[in-house]
Amino acid sequence: TYVSLVSLVLCQTKRIIFLCQTQVLIMSSIPKFRYLSAWFCPYAHRATIALEHHASRIEYEWVESLGWEQRVDDKNVTGTGKEWWYHWKSVELVQANPSALIPTLIPLDIHGVGNFSKSVYESLVVVDFIDAVSGAIGKDRLVSSDPYEAARARIWADKLNRECVSPYYGILVRKDEGERREHFKALIKGLKSFSEELRRTSGSLFLADNQLSNTDVALIPWAYRYYIFEHYRGTDYVIPTEDPDLEPYHKWCDHVFDLDCVKRTLPDKERYLAHIGKYADSSARSKVANAVRRGAAAHEIDDNKDT
Repeated sequence: TYVSLVSLVLCQTKRIIFLCQTQVLIMSSIPKFRYLSAWFCPYAHRATIALEHHASRIEYEWVESLGWEQRVDDKNVTGTGKEWWYHWKSVELVQANPSALIPTLIPLDIHGVGNFSKSVYESLVVVDFIDAVSGAIGKDRLVSSDPYEAARARIWADKLNRECVSPYYGILVRKDEGERREHFKALIKGLKSFSEELRRTSGSLFLADNQLSNTDVALIPWAYRYYIFEHYRGTDYVIPTEDPDLEPYHKWCDHVFDLDCVKRTLPDKERYLAHIGKYADSSARSKVANAVRRGAAAHEIDDNKDT
């Protein structure tokens, strides 16, 4: 009996050791990153949503790496009498990304040391990368396992970037009212086009059966921020809610903003409203603002021209 008891204890001990070793192995296999970001940036917001969607599969350390500092506008170029706002960028961001833009992911080894040579950047690329390394399968993926649907989603992510994201900055940065109206019309056209595509699949999201995708993530940060138009540009710039052509878009909004992985990432509206005033009064000197100011689209920034 004593021998049997000892054997049982040894067996249980070995089992516990095995389970602990297995847990350590699982934990060590979870990808870990330093996430260079900024609370206000909608481009980084895309990556944040992807990270939160895969929160059980990826670990990350948020590092606020981009901010604002004021510099004197001696020649009153802004026409507002206010000082210009320029981005400050952390040393780590400049080292990890040649364009010094967020979001940027730096992979960490088992000792927590970052590998700058394998940094990943560009928001849509980062979203796809996060999904790929998460190990998720089936409907937990942001990129469909169906090659056709994956291709369709990427086409539409790029299309939304051009048609529903870039006009946002045209409405804010351009000073001519006629130009602002043209950008707003382009935005509404883009949203209607997206609405029509949403009708193709079951559910409220881009992929069938309400599978969250990289296409949805591409637009969510700006869809959340469209509320600022009314404050800075007036009621003529409010996204229509009664237009039947936009009904799928509004149903999409209702769905995505009720997702936990999205709700956890949304910035405070009053805080963001104050922040974006830098763009509305032309005092912001970011790469995006500079590109739009010289007549290019936000997605056409040039590292040499838009410093």
